[in-house]
Amino acid sequence: MNSSWTERKSGKQKRVDDPRDPFDIDYSRIVHSASFRRLQGKTQILNLGDSDFYRTRLTHSMEVAQIAGGLVKQLRGLLSSTQHPAAEWLPAENLVQTLGLAHDLGHPPFGHGGEVALNYCMRANGGFEGNGHSLRILSKLEAFSPENGADLTRRVALGLLKYPVSFSAASNSDVKPRLHANTTAVQLIDHKACVPPKAYMDTEQDVVDWLLAPFSITDREAFVEVQPRAGKHGKAKHKSFDCSIMDVADDIAYGVHDLEDAIALGLITEDQFRNRIGDDTCTAFLDEQAERYSDKIGNNAFEKMVGGLFGDGSRRKMYISLLVHHFISNIELKQLDAFEHPLLKYRVKLKDQPNEFLSALQKLVADFVIFTPRVQHLEFKGQKMVVSVFEVFASDPKSFLPEDAYAKWTQADNDPRVICDYIAGMTDNFLLKTYDRLFSPRMGSIFDRQ
Repeated sequence: MNSSWTERKSGKQKRVDDPRDPFDIDYSRIVHSASFRRLQGKTQILNLGDSDFYRTRLTHSMEVAQIAGGLVKQLRGLLSSTQHPAAEWLPAENLVQTLGLAHDLGHPPFGHGGEVALNYCMRANGGFEGNGHSLRILSKLEAFSPENGADLTRRVALGLLKYPVSFSAASNSDVKPRLHANTTAVQLIDHKACVPPKAYMDTEQDVVDWLLAPFSITDREAFVEVQPRAGKHGKAKHKSFDCSIMDVADDIAYGVHDLEDAIALGLITEDQFRNRIGDDTCTAFLDEQAERYSDKIGNNAFEKMVGGLFGDGSRRKMYISLLVHHFISNIELKQLDAFEHPLLKYRVKLKDQPNEFLSALQKLVADFVIFTPRVQHLEFKGQKMVVSVFEVFASDPKSFLPEDAYAKWTQADNDPRVICDYIAGMTDNFLLKTYDRLFSPRMGSIFDRQ
């Protein structure tokens, strides 16, 4: 592999006496970063403290890292047996595990409600998108390097570039963040109009230029192409080989582990599951189980699966494990001949039938958990708090920002992006306490830590 992929933007080399490889160092920098620790205070499925049993973005990220490692092992077996040319570019496990741990670092408090809120707040100053903010954190905000954030290797940073298109290039000028038109007594943001394009922020253009420098001009131009969509923001067409592995791992973790939480919390019932997931939806999984455990399952693989998922905790955990293994085992390599470089030419994807099954599980969680009033009410509340706190801080930064954040704001020539960075880094609970200090008459003390 070309040494340019282990280069860091700062140009710094590791110490001679450091036995770790470059990706070990990247892994360590993520684990020891402040933004990674904050993930324990950001929920995966939004509950805002409703229950002690749910995944945080920290535990979700750890699961994504573990699944990504499993995908690499699966790929190694597939590619080595056929002597496929992609085998030479297969990422090391520590590399993809680093991607799994770091992929959600940029998500703000209160889930996607917080993302939409910050995009509204930054509507005149470059917008906000959670994945793009991950790149910003790791390339500029983390404390390992004064100017280059965590200063990760080029290959790891490329793997974290989930949407390689700029915010301005992906934005549809007909879809602008605005207030809701159908309210008069209260001002509410229009959620649909405020959803950002999936992109990196233009403030990190220099970082992306550095990331893509080793590729040919043809590859670079093709990689950053935007697919326009009528009435919506444009969509990125491509992602790198490593990023595709992380993305599949993320989908598996979301579809399977979030389902596990939803069932355990009673948010999805057995009847709802049966109405959405029929035996035709999961034929490949059922056939696999029937063949492997024919003496125990017989012809009742579907009933055994449903009984396991909605049975006691140990049986549920067993079936969750079987589902994860099934998806990891059913991946394939896709080749895009339009690209020259292997890191862009190859992508990992789920096979068609397992992908349909996983998509059905994800939609089940979305319809019966995420987009239900019980969660949307809380996401709306979080969204409202984020906008309120941002606007207070922006109204008089000297009075309301902590000293270190205010110093950064003045050094950045009063750039609102600094306020956005500060709020995006808050945990759910910290933003809630900040809101209470500002708006709740009986809350707050001069001894509270900011």
